[in-house]
Amino acid sequence: MNPTAPPAWRRLFTPLLALLAVALPVAAQPKPNVVFVLCDDLRWDCLGVAGHPHLKTPNIDALANEGVHFRNAFCTTSLCSPSRASILSGLYAHAHGVTNNFTEFPAKLPGFHTRLHDAGYATAYMGKWHMGEENDSKRPGFDYFATHKGQGKYEGTEWNLNDKERKVLPGYYTHVVTQLALDWLESGRDKAKPFLLMVGQKAPHSFYFPEEKYKTAFDAVDVQYPKSAFNLADKPLWIKERLYTWHGIYGPLFDWRKKFPDDSPEAVKDFAAMTRAYWGTILSVDDSVGKLVAALKANGQYDNTMFVFMGDNGLLNGEHGMVDKRTAHEASIRIPVVIKFPKTFGQPKSKSVDPMLLTTDIAPTILEVCGAEPLSKIHGRSAATIARTGGDFGGIAWRTAFLYEYNYEKQFPYTPNVRAVRTDRWKYMRYPHGGPDNDLPDKHMAELYDLQADPGEDKNLIGDPAHAGTLAALKIQLEQLKKQTGLEKDVMPVDEGIKSALPDQKIR
Repeated sequence: MNPTAPPAWRRLFTPLLALLAVALPVAAQPKPNVVFVLCDDLRWDCLGVAGHPHLKTPNIDALANEGVHFRNAFCTTSLCSPSRASILSGLYAHAHGVTNNFTEFPAKLPGFHTRLHDAGYATAYMGKWHMGEENDSKRPGFDYFATHKGQGKYEGTEWNLNDKERKVLPGYYTHVVTQLALDWLESGRDKAKPFLLMVGQKAPHSFYFPEEKYKTAFDAVDVQYPKSAFNLADKPLWIKERLYTWHGIYGPLFDWRKKFPDDSPEAVKDFAAMTRAYWGTILSVDDSVGKLVAALKANGQYDNTMFVFMGDNGLLNGEHGMVDKRTAHEASIRIPVVIKFPKTFGQPKSKSVDPMLLTTDIAPTILEVCGAEPLSKIHGRSAATIARTGGDFGGIAWRTAFLYEYNYEKQFPYTPNVRAVRTDRWKYMRYPHGGPDNDLPDKHMAELYDLQADPGEDKNLIGDPAHAGTLAALKIQLEQLKKQTGLEKDVMPVDEGIKSALPDQKIR
């Protein structure tokens, strides 16, 4: 007898078991969960993984190390509500209709949140929603919804908790919203379902107030106005006029300068204090990400979770003498995006990729990874293949240019109408007059930059004859992009000029 031979019963049943293994269906992989952290006014360069010289964000960096950092990510409108609506819907602002900070996300407009909810996901949103300034009620597509009116405050925000209770939750906003998320993960959701958890952080939006332990974190860092703030000779007049307003470096700086305007050299101390406070709020966000990751790991969900971390728009911090956003300059339109994919997605080939990612691409990317029904007739494209392959889109051409749009706001009259095209090398920005007569000359001088030679946008080439051919081509490309996105009829407000009055206290 061969002592190593399998027993007779095994020899008899092994072929049968093999046949059964082929015939029986393989157990379906569980649908991936999604955790989505959306920051407000987070600059693209204010992460450790982005190379910031002072900010350390180990928890966000760890996500990037396991996933993908999209180095060239952009918003298509640098304003909170329009950009948030584009993230949800995959559409440009002129298509979804949220073109300012006072308009609701259309109740019947599908987004990735409603698609996932319809696909059987448990869904929750807690934090700053900011589409509908005075509306804190529950929105369609979410099983649980906790938000507040307006901007919220770093301390003492009154919350509407799922339309069942309204109260002030004590503590620092960043940690309050994180605890709401952790509580829902632990005991508020249907654990038989995959989940979508969205966390809308207030940070690092103005007014910038770090929590106590981070108030002095950057006191030793020397902060000066950027050199570009004093290089305005070839810039449009409106940029110089903005210097002394709510959105200029000599203005109130979101209450960090009490006596204004002030263009004295000594007043840079207020700019430095504001900048350090802005950085401080980001440290708390990184702590929050660490807590969420720890909770996912503790309940065994981390490997099966797609974790998206991003900002809604960029932020000017002194560039060209400006603060806030809205313009089409690089600091205003660039955003941070880090995505850690579920294990079923496979190992991304590269930890960072260069192709242009837009806010309109987020929704289709999430839906593809989750295997949910895609959104139809949208402007964005799924970047899942780019993430998986490290930038190779399988021979299919990826975008090399995109349209940027912004409409003048009477409530914040510090930025003109903007229509721009940004390519992988060039940027052309024009400032239409607006109103019913689109044939009127543009309100302001245009801007043209060679981003390859001049990434800081220091030299405006708009009047340089040597670049007349490039300018002509970009003008044509801008009109083509408008047509491709359904903006042939380009309606925008009349540009009433840069004004110096402060905005209403309720909407700051």
